[in-house]
Amino acid sequence: MKSSEPIIVFDHFSFRYESQEEPTLIDISLSIYKGEKVLILGPSGSGKSTLGSVINGLIPAYYKGEISGTCYVNGQEARDTDAKRRMGSVGTVLQDSDAQFVALSVGEDIAFALENQNMPRREMLPLVFRAASLVGMENMLERLPYELSGGQKQKAALAGVLHGKVDILLFDEPLASLDPKAGMEAMDLIDGLGKDLDVTTLIIEHRLEDVLYRPIDRIIVLSEGRIAANGSPDEILKSRVLKSYGIRAPLYIDAMMDIAPEIPLPGSGLDSLDALDISAYGEAFGSFARSAAHAPPPGGSGSLFALEGLYFDYDGTPVLEDINLSFKAGEHVAIMGENGAGKSTLAQLLCGTQRPKKGRVLWEGADYSALSIAQLAQKIGYVMQNPNQMLVKDIVWQETSLALELRNFPKEEAERRVKQALKQTGLYAMRNWPIGALSYGQKKRVTIAVILALEPSVILLDEPTAGQDFARYTELMSFVERLSQNNAMTVLFITHDLHLALEYTRRAVLLSHGRVIGDGDTFDILCNEDLLDRASLKKTSLMTLAQRLSIEPAAFVRRFTEFERERRLSV
Repeated sequence: MKSSEPIIVFDHFSFRYESQEEPTLIDISLSIYKGEKVLILGPSGSGKSTLGSVINGLIPAYYKGEISGTCYVNGQEARDTDAKRRMGSVGTVLQDSDAQFVALSVGEDIAFALENQNMPRREMLPLVFRAASLVGMENMLERLPYELSGGQKQKAALAGVLHGKVDILLFDEPLASLDPKAGMEAMDLIDGLGKDLDVTTLIIEHRLEDVLYRPIDRIIVLSEGRIAANGSPDEILKSRVLKSYGIRAPLYIDAMMDIAPEIPLPGSGLDSLDALDISAYGEAFGSFARSAAHAPPPGGSGSLFALEGLYFDYDGTPVLEDINLSFKAGEHVAIMGENGAGKSTLAQLLCGTQRPKKGRVLWEGADYSALSIAQLAQKIGYVMQNPNQMLVKDIVWQETSLALELRNFPKEEAERRVKQALKQTGLYAMRNWPIGALSYGQKKRVTIAVILALEPSVILLDEPTAGQDFARYTELMSFVERLSQNNAMTVLFITHDLHLALEYTRRAVLLSHGRVIGDGDTFDILCNEDLLDRASLKKTSLMTLAQRLSIEPAAFVRRFTEFERERRLSV
């Protein structure tokens, strides 16, 4: 329950890392109150993670630098380097859950902090079980971390910081690698723990609309190290401040502001579409939907590659069954479904790192079984979901150029490609940075740059926008789109992001439990509520908006996507 007593107080606080010339945080004055639930927004590089590191004590205990002004967290001054004491009251769940695991089982990992306190085993076990029960992981204590889904890893990491009296829970992009259903479960868990434990909850996240699935007390927007906005969700959503700082507002807010700007937004409740009075928008939105253009045909002619009767299992457990798909040159396709549906296995089969147990994959009409992984890599570039599984070098430029060097590209051509890929992914200024100094989202961009530098005929992107702010998201996707158009490249997106699929593809393939349950026009597929439910996908707020106003959802969503695309291309 929110109180009038602040638990975090910044007073003209600034911080500059030792390795940088300019400060990352500048003149921060801010109070956060006990029991408050606060969302911290901002584009990449705005200082969000640095602010979090000040709150949880990593600054200055581990990240050294120059501090001016003051910051008190639960009564402890930020200049105090006793990070252990700070971390006892601030529980942090990292964006990259894999980086938080230190043990060989879930139970051991949850017990790690207690073991560091030399706690006797008989005292430790009840506390481990209690923490695991709070997040619903009490039956998975013997599981290996790598066997867990993204959502389960996050729960295990959260359980590990719930020992003792935690006063503040800090979540660094908790939704970055979760499918929509798991994301909703995560927000339910975060909301429930905040209430049950009576803690202050801080969420650093790009996915504003998904965070607003559960109530938020306040939104703080950072830009270039300064506080750009600080207010209630209604105050922030009603202003144009989000768009001016490259942050995507909820889609229904964009629709209301952009389609019918002459209609004043409701005075309150903007953070919950279900409770919002939208009756005034019916006529304008209906007319808007009827103006939708006919969708262009998806892709070129002829099959570039095809899957025929594909079957694959792990140790006798079927993962993919009876997969029959054909892809055309230049086609953009979204491959979607819940975690565990078989999407990543399908990608591995296409790239040849796994081979089908039954059926076959045809490349330009020929069975690909005779081709090696290296030969297939010349045809299709695969950007994995987890960037840590792809990075092997120490420096960004070295990593991006490695594949070209191994293929003996001429030096000048390799440098041209690397420079172009790094510029288009927003990483050129970081070309000499150590890989270890990058955020999860920046590492993701490096892996995409590595593949783009190879200029393959097919590129398969596994959750390309996870951990990316909207500005980087748009820049990256626009680049992939241009690259595809200029080189007739086929692009496959494995994604949970419905808006990515709607805006950048014209065909969607839905998988559920290893089978194809939908394949066709993106708008028709992703506005089919039954298919979305079977694939554990969350319908967009645009679809909800249309349904509430008795407008045909596919027509409305198609028209709004066309409208946004036209506006984006005109800039």
